[in-house]
Amino acid sequence: MKIIECPRDAIQGIKHFISTEKKIEYINQLLASRLFDTIDFGSFVSPKAIPQMADTSQVIAGLDTHGSDTKLLAIIANERGAQEVAQYEAITYLGYPFSVSETFQLRNTNATIAESLERVKAIQEICAKNNKQLVTYISMGFGNPYGDEWNAEIVLEWIQKLKTLGLKIFSLSDTVGVANPETISYLFGNLNLHYPELEFGAHLHTTPEAWKEKIESAYDAGCRRFDGALLGYGGCPMAADELVGNMPTENLLNFKSETDYNSINSLKLAFQNLIN
Repeated sequence: MKIIECPRDAIQGIKHFISTEKKIEYINQLLASRLFDTIDFGSFVSPKAIPQMADTSQVIAGLDTHGSDTKLLAIIANERGAQEVAQYEAITYLGYPFSVSETFQLRNTNATIAESLERVKAIQEICAKNNKQLVTYISMGFGNPYGDEWNAEIVLEWIQKLKTLGLKIFSLSDTVGVANPETISYLFGNLNLHYPELEFGAHLHTTPEAWKEKIESAYDAGCRRFDGALLGYGGCPMAADELVGNMPTENLLNFKSETDYNSINSLKLAFQNLIN
C-alpha cells in the first residue's frame, strides 16, 4: 500500500504566505520519516493562480532527498510547467489534473477537455524525454456539482482514451467530496479488472466519520495507492459540507497498520507549526 502525502494540497489555499524556510523544514521532516512512498510537495503553476506555491523552485533546492526512498511529485497545468519540472532530477513525478467535467477543467487549467487532451500528449512526451513519470489526476472522478453529465462509464471511457497515450498512473480524485463506497468499489473494481497493467490511486475527500468505509471500499476493490494530508487539512473548498476535507494521512497509516506513533505524532505537530 502506497501512501502519498500531499502538503501542497493542504496548504495551497492558506491566505498568509508560509515562508520558504518553513516549507523546506517541514517537507524534509516528511522525507526523513520514511513513512511515505511519495510527497506531493509543490506546483509549477502561475503564482497568480496559487500564490502559496510561488516558491516551489526555491523549496526543491532546499530539500534533502539523500538516503530517502520517498519520491517527489509536483503539480503542473501545462507544457511550460512540465518543462520547468524536467530540469529537476530530484522530482520523479509530474501530476496533471484532467477533469471529466468541462466546466471544472476550464476553471482549473483554463483549457477545455479537448485542449487538455492535447496538453497531456505534449506533457507525456516531455516526461518520456526526461525520465519522468506522469500521474494523471482524474478530477471530478466520482461526481460533478456543475450540472455536466457524469456517470462511472464516462470515467472508464476517459481512462481508455488516456491509456492509449502511454499513461500508466491514474489517481481518481473526489474533487467535491461526493464519493460513496458503492461508486468507489465499482470504479476501482472495473479499472483493476480491465487494466491490471496500470496503477490506480484514490485521492479521496471525507467527513470525519466516513473515512474508513471509503478506504476499505477502495482497498477491497484492489486500490493500493492512496493520497492523504496530515490532519485532513485542506483540499475541498467546493464541497457542500464544510466538514469535508482531505483524507487524514494518520487514518491511512492506521489502516496500513503503521505503528510508528511517535513519528506520526511528531509530524502532526510539525504540520500545526507550519500553518500557524
